Amino acid sequence: MSTTQDPAAPMLAEQILAEQRRQARIDMAAAHRLAVMHDYHEAIDNHFTLLVPGRPGRFYLNAFGLHWSEVTASNLIEVAFDGTILDGTGPADRTAICIHAPIHAITGAECVLHTHMPYITALSQLEDMTLEMTGQNALQFHDRIAYDYDYNGFALEHEEGERMAALMQGKPILMLANHGVVVTGKSVAQAYHRLYFLERAARTQLFSMWTHARRRFVRPEVLEKMKVQASWQDPTHRMSGSDYHFAALKRVLDRTDPGYAD
Repeated sequence: MSTTQDPAAPMLAEQILAEQRRQARIDMAAAHRLAVMHDYHEAIDNHFTLLVPGRPGRFYLNAFGLHWSEVTASNLIEVAFDGTILDGTGPADRTAICIHAPIHAITGAECVLHTHMPYITALSQLEDMTLEMTGQNALQFHDRIAYDYDYNGFALEHEEGERMAALMQGKPILMLANHGVVVTGKSVAQAYHRLYFLERAARTQLFSMWTHARRRFVRPEVLEKMKVQASWQDPTHRMSGSDYHFAALKRVLDRTDPGYAD
């Protein structure tokens, strides 16, 4: 049997990687524009990262100084885990490197989103910042959130990111006391889907807490049932729920703010 390699195979593989990188950039830019639309951003602050397909040890990052409404697929920078800028122009936020690089490296997450979005950050300022199992949106996060109660100021050293990553222990979300949240996923779509519903869960929890009335918690057996249901994939669907959601959000951007894909 011949073992001769098709001479076109390496070229085809590189073309596939190039297309994956282009799509990764588009999805990352879309996430930034959506964060503006949903009021999850803080102008030029906070940071989203995504591992670069086929290039281990580096991620896409929004260049510091750009308002998130200015982020595009082409102006994302490519950064090594040690902070070296390998492609693109503009500085990298030091806290982004120190938080995201260790979380990518230690947890294996493809996408890491860090925001100070209003409701989840308000919850993080409470002495008990637990996302409580009182609303349906919260139930998908049962036993999937780690909590960091040790606020240490700005993360300017990798050791702080390593400490955060160690706290996650296989959970995709880390609540940060007095600070906001880190949400991870295997794709931009999955991570943003989690971010979106986490903020909605925090919002309705705070609304219900403000009534000062007794709140109804979901029974433990239902929580376990929902844990299984949350990971169920409808066999009649060609994509996951998070993929359908993100595709719909990008269609909204295509109509209202199409420059993200440039």
